[in-house]
Amino acid sequence: MPTSQANVEYWFRLLYDCLHGGCYGSVDLAGFSAWLAHLWLIIVIVGYILAVLALILIIYETIRLFELRKREDEYYGTLILTPEEEGGNPRWAHIESLEGSTNPSDWRTAIIEADIMLDDMLTKQGYTGEGVGEKLKTVDPADFDTLNDAWEAHKVRNQIAHQGSAFDLSETLMRRTLARYESVFREFEML
Repeated sequence: MPTSQANVEYWFRLLYDCLHGGCYGSVDLAGFSAWLAHLWLIIVIVGYILAVLALILIIYETIRLFELRKREDEYYGTLILTPEEEGGNPRWAHIESLEGSTNPSDWRTAIIEADIMLDDMLTKQGYTGEGVGEKLKTVDPADFDTLNDAWEAHKVRNQIAHQGSAFDLSETLMRRTLARYESVFREFEML
């Protein structure tokens, strides 16, 4: 019984004969390798041209990106005041009216309202966190001259929030606390 085995030598001989004219005529290996060398030269030249164009594009896009960042800093870096705030802040005017009251409940409300204003200001400045305390923790002291005033005022607000009417709020403490809030708002030109 004959076994069918692949005769590798037979196939290589056919390939060799084909390349030397046994199939369709002879193949000029020297001419073929010269053609391949010429093709490779064209590929290399096109590759270099594309690399230079890509480098020019990267440099151009980097310059445009820096220009865009500069324009964004100019636009977003300034605090834009609403028309209401330019002539005085109505929220602060309401807090001052509560400060002028003789009722300690109004004083507590004034401090809580000032703390809400502080929270809004910190959010506008780009600080993140659950509340004022967490936002103040992320502040860089070099960017915030009145950071200690903000902390001290916020501590009083926390005592009011946690103790409610049981917290003994004197008129002196109320005025000192609101003065701290005012100094923070003046630093950031909200008043």
